[in-house]
Amino acid sequence: MEATAWPGVLREGRDLYTPNRGPPGERVYGETIRTVEGVEYRHWDPFRSKLAALLVKGAPADLWRGARKSLYLGGAHGTTASHLSDVLDPAPIFVVEKSPTSFAPLLALARRRRNLLPILADAQLPERYRADVGEVDFLYQDVAQRNQAAIFVENARATLAAGGRGILMLKVRSVTQRRPATSVVRETRAELARAGVQTVQEVGLAPFARDHVALVTFAP
Repeated sequence: MEATAWPGVLREGRDLYTPNRGPPGERVYGETIRTVEGVEYRHWDPFRSKLAALLVKGAPADLWRGARKSLYLGGAHGTTASHLSDVLDPAPIFVVEKSPTSFAPLLALARRRRNLLPILADAQLPERYRADVGEVDFLYQDVAQRNQAAIFVENARATLAAGGRGILMLKVRSVTQRRPATSVVRETRAELARAGVQTVQEVGLAPFARDHVALVTFAP
């Protein structure tokens, strides 16, 4: 195992790992666990986590460096959130999920991980959880709705600190089934720019996630 540019993430060959901050031996989604010199490491599968796919394809080293508090929109069952929990521990991560079905396993996961703070809410309505979350340094969004850019902008305005980093995992086919992906990405970047959110990197996530593009942003 060797360190990578991203704090808390290790690499062995092409495979990424995070140190297990949950109960010893626990697998969150069936991932492989390796023990090296008495420390457990969880394999971070890029086919199961779009954030891992972004790292494999190349991402800035300062994505979450120095993040004291984070907001995750669209936590689902907690696959990616669990790895962020590993690398950001003990910094709190507020995880918003609106589906009660997905929220149940997310809540169970949070009971075993001290820095995951789940919120059952709609990410389109940040005013409902802004007082609980406060200001964050890192904003991550992975939701399957048509107005993904608007959701990201509203949450950035409500919670993201000046100079904070954000990642919008753009699900192109949730926006439209008809128009080319390039035009959807271009329009999304323009909408972010109009709101003062600067896109510093655009990364297509194929072959790990089809029709998905990661937009790494910076809040001035």
